[in-house]
Amino acid sequence: MSRAGLDKDPRDVARMFDDVAAKYDRTNDVLSLGQDRRWRTQVVAMVDPRPGERILDLAAGTGTSSAPFARAGAMVVPCDFSIGMLRVGKVQRPELAFTAGDGMRLPFADGSFDAVTISFGLRNIHDPLTGLRELLRVTKPGGRLVVCEFSTPTWKPFELVYVNYLMRALPAIARAVSSNPESYVYLAESIRAWPDQRGLAVRMGEAGWRDISWRNLTGGIVALHRAVAPR
Repeated sequence: MSRAGLDKDPRDVARMFDDVAAKYDRTNDVLSLGQDRRWRTQVVAMVDPRPGERILDLAAGTGTSSAPFARAGAMVVPCDFSIGMLRVGKVQRPELAFTAGDGMRLPFADGSFDAVTISFGLRNIHDPLTGLRELLRVTKPGGRLVVCEFSTPTWKPFELVYVNYLMRALPAIARAVSSNPESYVYLAESIRAWPDQRGLAVRMGEAGWRDISWRNLTGGIVALHRAVAPR
C-alpha cells in the first residue's frame, strides 16, 4: 500500500494484513513496548464476558484478542477480512470459530450477539460509520459495544513525542521486525488521521449507539469507548 493509501481501499488493506500476518502479533508487541497485552486485558474487563454469551470480535486477526473471551466461557466469533490473518489464527487456535467477513457487510443475522468489540480495526474499515451501524445491527437490544482504538494523547508535550515516534521510530523498528514494514507507514498515518476521543464518541452516537463513554489508556495513546444498543 502506498503512502497515499489512506482512502482505505478494502482490497489493499486486506492484502496489507495478509502480508504481515505471520509476524503480526510479535511486531505489535515490539512496537507497543509490550503495552498491547495490557490494552487487551482492559478490553476484556470492559466487555465483561459472561459464560454462554455470544461475542463478536471484529478485526480479530489471528485471534489473540478473542482467546480471553473463550477462556471466560463465552462463545466468541473472531471475524476478519484478511484471509491470511485467519489462516495463521486457525493454525494457532483451532478451537476458535474464525469467520471471514467485511466490517461493512457482516455475515450475521440481526441481533446475533450479546456483545461486540473491535480493537485497532475500526479505522481500517472503509467507512467507519457504516461499520458502527453494522455492529449495532448484529447486537441484541441492550447489548454492549467496546471499541479499542488509537487516540489523541491528553498531555500536549507527550503528544509531540508520540507523533515523532509514530512517523520516525515506528517505521524504522518495523523494518527490523516486520515482514512488510511499509504497511506500518500506512498504520502510522492512519492513526494520525483518526478522530480524537470525543470525535469517535460523536460518530458512535450518529451510528445509533447510546450511553457512550470512554476511558484513556497510556495517557490517551489508546482509548476504550463503551456503548449500549438501544432497547
